[in-house]
Amino acid sequence: MIKESQIVIKNREELIFLLSEASQIEHMVMCQYLFAAFSLKQDASEGLDVTQLEAVKRWERNISAIAVQEMIHLAIASNLLISIGAVPFFYRPNFPQHARYFPLGFQFVLLPFGEQGLEHFLFLERPEGMVLEDAVDLDLLETSPKRPTTPTTADDEEVVPEAQDYATVGHLYRGIEQGFRYLVDKYGEKQVFIAPPEIQANQQDFGWPELIPVTDLASAIKVIETIVEEGEGARGSWQEAHYGKFLRMKKEYRELKQQDSNFEPARPVLAAYVRSPSDITGNVVLITDPITADIVNLFNASYEVLLRLLNRFFVHGGETDDELQTLCDAAVNAMILVIKPLGQLIATLPIGPKAPGKTAGVSFDIYRTSYLLPHRETAWPILHERLVEIVNHCKVLTSEISTRNNNLISVEENLQKLTAALGDMSSDHIPALPN
Repeated sequence: MIKESQIVIKNREELIFLLSEASQIEHMVMCQYLFAAFSLKQDASEGLDVTQLEAVKRWERNISAIAVQEMIHLAIASNLLISIGAVPFFYRPNFPQHARYFPLGFQFVLLPFGEQGLEHFLFLERPEGMVLEDAVDLDLLETSPKRPTTPTTADDEEVVPEAQDYATVGHLYRGIEQGFRYLVDKYGEKQVFIAPPEIQANQQDFGWPELIPVTDLASAIKVIETIVEEGEGARGSWQEAHYGKFLRMKKEYRELKQQDSNFEPARPVLAAYVRSPSDITGNVVLITDPITADIVNLFNASYEVLLRLLNRFFVHGGETDDELQTLCDAAVNAMILVIKPLGQLIATLPIGPKAPGKTAGVSFDIYRTSYLLPHRETAWPILHERLVEIVNHCKVLTSEISTRNNNLISVEENLQKLTAALGDMSSDHIPALPN
């Protein structure tokens, strides 16, 4: 066991700062798990026997379920931010990122399912105080400087929010919990929790029972405990948490690998970009196959509009209950019916001649153009317009590809349904757009 440093939160700004950082971590961890799930093979034609295929399908279901829980944690963090008068934080840096951006020990890199990926996931989900090394072949930390932090003490009264060090995700959330306690003692619950519950997400919106409005210290502590217990487990009890689930996957993977040294559950994917992101230092894998590049662009555009739908849902104003439910349903359907099948499809596509035998893994690009849509009268037309553009791009792809891909055709149909749902709900203020 290791002794962890104290996280000090003495004002609302520091609490918002660290809740926003927690949101970034939840977002990036979710993307890492989705990347691993997309990398897994899907049928016997990819070289799996019956036993291996059964295990791989089980791993895909389990990792996808864990990724959904990370999405729930991001929604909980959003509610926590809204409850104290802030807005959700869906922005994050591009992959890979490491101690230059996050505290020493945190690194985020997109890895396919396998020994290295599972070791990395176990490191991220390790319980507080546990000594555990990250995947041995990850060397991002050795090539980047430690991010600057200012040591804090219980006597500090900083007026400007400061980056602080924490060893684990649980450590960060325990510090956030103590920050809520401190502010309630200082100001009282009514002054800390200033947002009405009806503007927060709830379990009726997404169907997630863990998602409850945060209205007081008790509800804040309850949802924080949910995040910690689902990730690393309650103190001393991690068997059914994410950490325990990944540990079982690692054991099963090793057993199957011992039975067949040629067993490879994942496709030979590499996280690849169509263009180099501006916030990444060093070289990245660039896609040169034109068809793959076009489909990856479709994925990234769809991912970006998903984030805008979520932003609009959480930062709304003037929407009816039916409109809010439309935004919520559109976001969930975009993830299940567009993002997932595209991610799985891209994992089968070539990067290009400079990466022979390697397939593209989605990189979840974040662009500098990401923005909030603050006004209802402009938000809905912009969302609808963007979806129309994405649908049209998908139509071009399905018509240009010589052998029409069934997954791509299905994605096009689902995108058309999403576009129609937004248009039908708000046709009164969405102008007609050309097809």
